[in-house]
Amino acid sequence: MLFSILTLFPDAVESYLDVGVLGIARARGLVQTRVVDFRDFTRDRHRTVDDRPFGGGPGMVLKPEPIVEAVEWLEGRYGPHRRIALTPDGVTFDQSHAEALAAPALTGSSGDTDPRPVLLLCGRYEGFDDRALTLLDFERLSIGNFVLAGGELGALVVIEAAARLVPGVLGDDRSAVEDSYSNGGGLDHPHFTRPRVFRGIGVPDVLLSGDHAGIDAWRRAQSEARTKAKEESSHAGTKYNQSSDER
Repeated sequence: MLFSILTLFPDAVESYLDVGVLGIARARGLVQTRVVDFRDFTRDRHRTVDDRPFGGGPGMVLKPEPIVEAVEWLEGRYGPHRRIALTPDGVTFDQSHAEALAAPALTGSSGDTDPRPVLLLCGRYEGFDDRALTLLDFERLSIGNFVLAGGELGALVVIEAAARLVPGVLGDDRSAVEDSYSNGGGLDHPHFTRPRVFRGIGVPDVLLSGDHAGIDAWRRAQSEARTKAKEESSHAGTKYNQSSDER
């Protein structure tokens, strides 16, 4: 699994890639990352990557030249990539996208998986000159309906969500299989560990019973209840937001 990240803040990206699950994955050779500063592809002495938007308005817009030339250099040297831009107008990222990105590492070139390395473009300021995304046929991906200062956090979310599905990255491969939303499922069940009682709250008796069938049934019921509660809460929030907009 190989990810190339185009960013104006390579040090910030590298610092996160070095720790935790991603640090382990890279150390084991299960995930490879290549971080490219597209400011290096500017051509003026000020290394300018942004300019004022045509038509007016606040903020600055990322110029197309350094982005396009960075991608052309990267693919000329390392081959074609699957190009993804982190942007609020993209398709909302979920577990199914993570599973699709991880699939080539699980199956190789067999099946319907896309074996190309993944290029993640991180925006800044008011966004990209749209021509950069159009000319290079970028997919657009969002991690949620909110706005960040840049796409670096979104890129790291995508990489970690996919990388942890690769066998050998986690301490126990069952962790990825049994997690929330895995394989189209819902939320995970609640978890408990020692001590048995903490500030007056005890562990559910069934988990201490040794009855594995009973434990499995309890966990399925809890998972279903949690998933349903979240769906109802999300639906209620959507209805509230719609009525607020109408006012």
